[in-house]
Amino acid sequence: MAATPAHSGPSPGFAAYLRQHRSKRFLPMSFLLRALTWWNSQTINTQVWTKLYGEKIGEDDQGNVYYQSGGGKRRWVIYNGEAEASRISPDWHGWLHHTYDEPPTRQPLPHKAWEKAHRPNMTGTSGAYHPAGSLYRAEPARRSDYDAWQPE
Repeated sequence: MAATPAHSGPSPGFAAYLRQHRSKRFLPMSFLLRALTWWNSQTINTQVWTKLYGEKIGEDDQGNVYYQSGGGKRRWVIYNGEAEASRISPDWHGWLHHTYDEPPTRQPLPHKAWEKAHRPNMTGTSGAYHPAGSLYRAEPARRSDYDAWQPE
């Protein structure tokens, strides 16, 4: 009997189908999808909480919007698109986790000349890194780091 993989989220095809065929006919389904899922956008509960208690602090270059509660005790982000934590830059990550008191919009962090620009996790995309010997490359490099033992 084959092992069944653990379900880690919605079928990407189903979510894409719903986005593509949004119409009045699918309005109840999209409402249900927003009420119960967090990976496509904010849920209705998060939207209501944000309207009631959220103070908009800023927005990053990817369109993610950052909020905090009145006293600054709670901080959160509303993603622009898929909820993928690696899309948050280190500056905003530090602010979200109370490492920095001031957000990067008010007090930008100094960056060193050798620092690279932030990139989200590219695993599983066409932009993912594959080393020279990887079978995922169009022409993998010949392996030369192993010599088979030969009896003398």
